[in-house]
Amino acid sequence: MNFGVLVFPGSNCDLDCYKAVEQLGESVEYVWHTETDLSRFDCILVPGGFSYGDYLRCGAIARFALVMTALQAFAEEGKFVLGICNGFQILTEAGLLPGALLRNKSLKFRCHQTLLKVENSGTNFTNEYQQNQIIDIPIAHGEGSYYCDEATLERLKANNQIVFRYAGENPNGSVDDIAGVVNERGNVLGMMPHPERAVHQLLGSDDGMGMFTSILKAWREKQNAAVHS
Repeated sequence: MNFGVLVFPGSNCDLDCYKAVEQLGESVEYVWHTETDLSRFDCILVPGGFSYGDYLRCGAIARFALVMTALQAFAEEGKFVLGICNGFQILTEAGLLPGALLRNKSLKFRCHQTLLKVENSGTNFTNEYQQNQIIDIPIAHGEGSYYCDEATLERLKANNQIVFRYAGENPNGSVDDIAGVVNERGNVLGMMPHPERAVHQLLGSDDGMGMFTSILKAWREKQNAAVHS
């Protein structure tokens, strides 16, 4: 399986994502923000950081990078896209996911371990978890409060698009304790916590590795289905 990790000026979690895929044992390469062809990849990771310095608002400038046009087409093909933290912000700015990310309710940057509840274990990104499983994944953000209007929230609930909720404390004031959502098609996921920072017990938790093994499992099943169709 071929993974690409997008790199914008100001990205700082690209290395973490790269190392997580290396631990998975799959092919991975960095993809500069000027890239216009993503056809060689099966999954794109949009990492955390401060793309373009978070000027205007988080993800607002990155949304117009050349690579985003290619990412739109990539997602439309049904390939997998995982946006983490600033990557989640970029995906909402680009319209690949509903909603928006606002300043934390505390108006403070939050950086610590956080418990998440797996609300939907049937996605391409969570099939290695159990439904309602509690996992330990760190956060590191100042603008992580997920917001959407009531109509959008009802659609997210009806379509089972809420993938993660904060378990216990809501660290940022996000609506309905939402920590991660998937698009209707199920191939694009955005989340504020950092699974790439929880892939080994030496890091304090290896609960994030399930995200990457889930993607690999879903891709293999997709390949097998294509062969036998």
